[in-house]
Amino acid sequence: MSLAEDRARLLELLRQLSFERRKVVLASGKESDFYIDCKRTALTAEGHLLIGRLMFDRVRRLRPLVRGVGGLTLGADPLASAISLVSFLEKEPVDAFIVRKEPKGHGTGQWIEGRKTIPDGSRVAVLEDVVTTGGSALKAVERCREEKLQVVGCFALVDRMEGGREAIEATGVPLDSLFTRKDFLG
Repeated sequence: MSLAEDRARLLELLRQLSFERRKVVLASGKESDFYIDCKRTALTAEGHLLIGRLMFDRVRRLRPLVRGVGGLTLGADPLASAISLVSFLEKEPVDAFIVRKEPKGHGTGQWIEGRKTIPDGSRVAVLEDVVTTGGSALKAVERCREEKLQVVGCFALVDRMEGGREAIEATGVPLDSLFTRKDFLG
């Protein structure tokens, strides 16, 4: 399938599996009349492959190619896995990493898993499933910078268009999203 066909199919899956019209309180604390739980799609075999193909296409445009992709656990985890797998199949390997919400409670006490193959100074991209205020992505960007990684881009499945893009880009990191709220609400 072409990337355009992949995008159309992923949007169909997100609408079927992940999108709901109902009142919810988001991670940001904001109330909303719609909800998008991308994990419901990202954790299916088909969704994982489509996300990997589409997001790696965006990530690979960063040149030189980034050394790693990841973000705050749990929303970014399947995205990082999917991109890393597809990147290897495309013979342009990009490793995944996971940013913890708290440091590991034992052993090394590390904040970021997967650093062994991503040395200090490496160019990385932060991932996010759904951007609302940008809070999760901003935490990941901050933690990566504290860990001496150079964040050169942020990639999301969905931008709710509620200020997150502006907050992320204010840090000097551009945001690229596959979809926006307009793809779900018209």
